[in-house]
Amino acid sequence: MGQSRGRTPSVVAAVVRDGRVVWVEGRGDVGGGVPDGDTQYRIGSITKTLTAMLVLRLRDEGRLDLDDPLEAHLPGTPAGRATVGALLGHTAGLAAEPPGPWWERTPGVLRPDLADVLPETPYVFPPGRRFHYSNPGYALLGALVEKLRGGSWAEVLRAEILAPLGMDRTGPDPVAPHASGWAVHPWADVLLPEPAEDLGRMAAAGQLWSTAADLARLAVVLLGGGDERVLRRESVEEMCEPRTPEYGLGVQILRAPDGRVLTGHTGSLPGFLSTVAVDPAEGLGAVVLGNVTTGLDVGVLTADLIRIVAEREPRIPEPWRPLPSVDPELLALAGPWYWGPNPYLLRPAADGHLELSALRGGGTRATRLRPGPDGVWTGRGGYFDGERMRIERDASGAVTHLDVGTFVFTREPYGPAASVPGGVDPAGWRGTD
Repeated sequence: MGQSRGRTPSVVAAVVRDGRVVWVEGRGDVGGGVPDGDTQYRIGSITKTLTAMLVLRLRDEGRLDLDDPLEAHLPGTPAGRATVGALLGHTAGLAAEPPGPWWERTPGVLRPDLADVLPETPYVFPPGRRFHYSNPGYALLGALVEKLRGGSWAEVLRAEILAPLGMDRTGPDPVAPHASGWAVHPWADVLLPEPAEDLGRMAAAGQLWSTAADLARLAVVLLGGGDERVLRRESVEEMCEPRTPEYGLGVQILRAPDGRVLTGHTGSLPGFLSTVAVDPAEGLGAVVLGNVTTGLDVGVLTADLIRIVAEREPRIPEPWRPLPSVDPELLALAGPWYWGPNPYLLRPAADGHLELSALRGGGTRATRLRPGPDGVWTGRGGYFDGERMRIERDASGAVTHLDVGTFVFTREPYGPAASVPGGVDPAGWRGTD
């Protein structure tokens, strides 16, 4: 239906569930046959997600910090005061497009040097003020990867991301079988071929060709919270956390028509449209690729695939299994805790984290807590994201309370002996008389 309504020469889609591809289907014609999961399409800005993974690998190795100004690692650009994190999240205030003719339909050799991807006045907003999508920003990030790795962006991407994940049909150039890009006349069912230019310095923003099968592997990484071969779980979770309502770090926050909030990325280049999106709560992801400049609503189609599977084949929970072991001190912390009169539950998780969740409506401080080497725990997600939790003890070593970013959690609500800031009325709880 999407291919027919979108008047698209061909469409390929795939659905991922719980770490594996469960459905792939093609419609239309590519080279005289129906396309399949191995047919290449240009994926445009989905390339940005892979570029962001390369940058976060450098961060995880200690080669850079997200708060570093670009100038610290890539001197001489007009955008040197933009931070690495702001470039990843499109909050650096840079122009949306490079100067000159439409860069997606002209050869990259028209922009031979890095300075050529930025206009004379590179900033359209003060850095950090707001979200403003910037393709040149990702060209700068690609150059940053090249500078710190000592190789071309495409070579580094192949070695560090594509080869380990088995994305062998993804690369900067098309390899048969691949679709050709087309424009469809708005008022007649006729086609016009679109050029497929090498984007040169802009490659890290949108150069890649890929397949539904390969992008399904990327969806698995986004769903599973990482893959140690390419990027650790915490870094993938960080990518998918919204920095603004629209974007994380190389990952879009996509709001589906049914209200679902998905993470992934859309892509477009003349002749091609694409989307990869995941719903971690359902363990579902979907990929849609089409070879048309406009008309095919790949975002809606991707969201529909996720919705249909979620509604018609509800997720069956994994069988309950006991933990192989648990630290007795963590087990002693398990159970109810109270922030004032609000009840929360603290549970040890299988991965060594602690999970803090509200026991009834109105609790807004839920988070996961990651252990640190100094005995301090760090929140992951929610209000306490990045905040530290300390387990406070009395002189005998007994736990008195939890301090989570200065919020005190006690074993009973306003107990007379509880360590509550401001103290507790010695008369205790009472009626209205």
